[in-house]
Amino acid sequence: MTRTAFVSGGASGIGLGIATRLAQAGHRVAILDVQKDAVRQVENERGVLGLIADVSDRRAVDDAVAAAREQLGPIEVLITAAGIDLDAAFVDIAGSDWDRALAVNLSGTFHCIQSAVGDMLAAGWGRIITISSSSAQSGAANRAHYVASKGGVIALTKALAVEFAPHGITVNTIPPSIIDTPMVHAAQEEGRISLKAVAKMTPVRRAGTPEDVAAACEFLCSEDAGFITGQQIGVNGGWYL
Repeated sequence: MTRTAFVSGGASGIGLGIATRLAQAGHRVAILDVQKDAVRQVENERGVLGLIADVSDRRAVDDAVAAAREQLGPIEVLITAAGIDLDAAFVDIAGSDWDRALAVNLSGTFHCIQSAVGDMLAAGWGRIITISSSSAQSGAANRAHYVASKGGVIALTKALAVEFAPHGITVNTIPPSIIDTPMVHAAQEEGRISLKAVAKMTPVRRAGTPEDVAAACEFLCSEDAGFITGQQIGVNGGWYL
């Protein structure tokens, strides 16, 4: 059965991989992203509805969800992949960077879910998948603001899984390890990470791809995953976290 899916952060990286896979499976897909040019390119190339907004802006999120609902129908599948990556020693973290990490990664997830979940409650069926991070499971030096925000996403996922389960809505999170995305390439160019080095330490001996995450996401969106909720589905190449 095809559904209406809404993917935040859908113009690049993991979100783009997920949006592409769901569209290929026949779902009606809306992507939300702050990158205007990328949104328009994906909209033209992948046949999805492109919407532009910063997920930290609740009014903009509500407007985007309303537009998706009007053009594609009630939202039944929601994937929250929008996020930012920050790196700094704890003693050097600026208050503004701390606030921004929480505003985008955690509050942005909250805004998208709260704005869209009414459709699922009305239907008595829904799938919500948040994209968190393996660093929130293991911890990571120089990333306290990022890790805290993603840890909040995991906790929020678990809380909502319990609250929404009686309504036919499952809520799960995918905490990926290192995934080959533009965000990771930017970190590599800054000398903060090495894809090759991480691949050598990963049991499967490679970095992940957006398609790896998208495959897990597609299953969690399916009818077959109706008995899976409140779970952390690690797409991490074998890391034990």
